[in-house]
Amino acid sequence: MAQRRAVIDRNQRLVQDMNEHAHNSKMIAQMMSEITGRPTPENFQMKLPFYTDYGGDLHFGKNIILNSNVQMTDLGGITLDDGALIGPGASLITVNHDLAPKHRRELFVSAIHIMENAWVGARAVILPGVTIGKNAVVGAGAVVTKDVPDNTVVAGVPAKIIKTIPDD
Repeated sequence: MAQRRAVIDRNQRLVQDMNEHAHNSKMIAQMMSEITGRPTPENFQMKLPFYTDYGGDLHFGKNIILNSNVQMTDLGGITLDDGALIGPGASLITVNHDLAPKHRRELFVSAIHIMENAWVGARAVILPGVTIGKNAVVGAGAVVTKDVPDNTVVAGVPAKIIKTIPDD
């Protein structure tokens, strides 16, 4: 636990420094490598500011785009496969708390997986344990509480399937 706390403290300083001082994509990629502890993949694109509570459980594929003001609470692990797009102000949250007041301070974590070429729209919220399928689209402002199948569009609160995306 002490080791994780040290990583969290270090990464919060790095994220703050990146948000205040990274002036180009090369600097952003370099700082994200320090935060995640692994090289950023090719064609990694991120607009600042960016927020994470941990950073050590972020896993990025190639050709992903993180727009501005993205928040990733990654203690449970967040994986973005190749070609994933995350819209401005989106939140990916892998932690939750017990409903019982006497246990509410305990954290429960569950991974989020954004599959290949999926698009999470602006200000959408992805909750713990959710997988967004290949080529799926999450509409702006949606709150996703359940897995989203491949090639579908979801929207609303809570998110529901509103459309199927045809294969091309």
